[in-house]
Amino acid sequence: MTTTKDAFTRRSLLKSAAGTLATVAAARSLLPGGAWAATSAPEVTGAKLGYIALTDSAPLIIAKEKGFFDKHGMPDVSIEKQASWGALRDNMALGGASGGIDGAHNLRPKTHLYATGKVMQNGVPLPTYTLMSLNENCQGISVANAYADTGVQRDAGALREVFAQKKAAGTPATVAMTFPGGTHDLWVRYWLAAGGIDPNTDVNLIVVPPPQMVANMKVGNMDAFCVGEPWNEQLANQKIGFTATTTSELWMRHPEKVLNMRAEWVDANPNAAVAIIAAVMEAQIWCEQMENKEEMAKIVSGRQWYNVPARDIIGRIKGDINYGNGREETGTPYLMRFWGEKGESSYPWKSLDTWFITENKRWGYFPADLDTKALVDNTNRSDLWLQAAGLLGLDTAGFGDSRGVETFFDGKSFDPANPEAYLASLPIKAMA
Repeated sequence: MTTTKDAFTRRSLLKSAAGTLATVAAARSLLPGGAWAATSAPEVTGAKLGYIALTDSAPLIIAKEKGFFDKHGMPDVSIEKQASWGALRDNMALGGASGGIDGAHNLRPKTHLYATGKVMQNGVPLPTYTLMSLNENCQGISVANAYADTGVQRDAGALREVFAQKKAAGTPATVAMTFPGGTHDLWVRYWLAAGGIDPNTDVNLIVVPPPQMVANMKVGNMDAFCVGEPWNEQLANQKIGFTATTTSELWMRHPEKVLNMRAEWVDANPNAAVAIIAAVMEAQIWCEQMENKEEMAKIVSGRQWYNVPARDIIGRIKGDINYGNGREETGTPYLMRFWGEKGESSYPWKSLDTWFITENKRWGYFPADLDTKALVDNTNRSDLWLQAAGLLGLDTAGFGDSRGVETFFDGKSFDPANPEAYLASLPIKAMA
């Protein structure tokens, strides 16, 4: 694991978030009457933003519930639940003016998959921008109770023999993820491949919407799945299966969801886009504070948002993990991060986009000769994030294009300046 990105404790987490809130409060006090004011007024007062019932959508919900959108001149922002990642995609294609949505809590690679038309109807590109990261860490890979005796945890190799037996018998193991080429697809593929299991030939990969994961495992439709919270925790709480590993254990401080929006909307309303980013930043800072975790879980668990018990949410956002199968750990560093020490969890590093595109080349979703840099530069709007940070009076020193070399649990490293070397080091891949 990388050591520069994961060294923090509950105390430093609380201290850094509280310090950021103090900075934001000080900046607000300098404005007339203590009111929030953008450098230029938003062109519109609202936008339609979609979300999936996953804990990492919390910043959007908190921004709405706590009035942060109102503060930034965007009182008419609506946060609209989507049934699946496919439905969210289709509503993004429609756009808010045509009964769909303008942007969303989304899987990070979907910005690239939309913009290239790879997952769009008839292959028609939908230009979209990544405006900010919403969180790091805290997804999970869970397996059915039938595999408890294998002892499988971070090393998927513990499943290699039993999965090979199922394949030989003509009933290959079924592994679910949430969207082709999305983060959960890439996490479970990486995990399987690192354990010597080819995700393209040794198992049957299927797509299941996040809220349907637990019910499908309960009736025996799958052997394993990768999804965000609260669904891994709910699985363990209901004793239907157990979490083999959190994704944080595969890649500490890995990026997850983003806020992305239709390029057409952002280009027409750049001030409103900055105001939305600033509002969500405030929500991320609030969500990062340990003393707010209980309230956050209570809010997002409500019927109008996730409609799940708060107990399925609270543990893992604090770092207390009930893996199931008799394994529990408290105070781990694997909790979901929304902000970080100074906003590094929120900033949309271009180097991380480069990794996702490279992985999608690895598995054949993108051609090997795709111009990665051009795609990243055309879709990543870190410039707007920096404008929003300036609006909040935050220190942006040190934020550039690259987070540096990333190192994974199996010892592999990714240098964003040389993705070809990374690809060459991987023994299992779909590309030629």
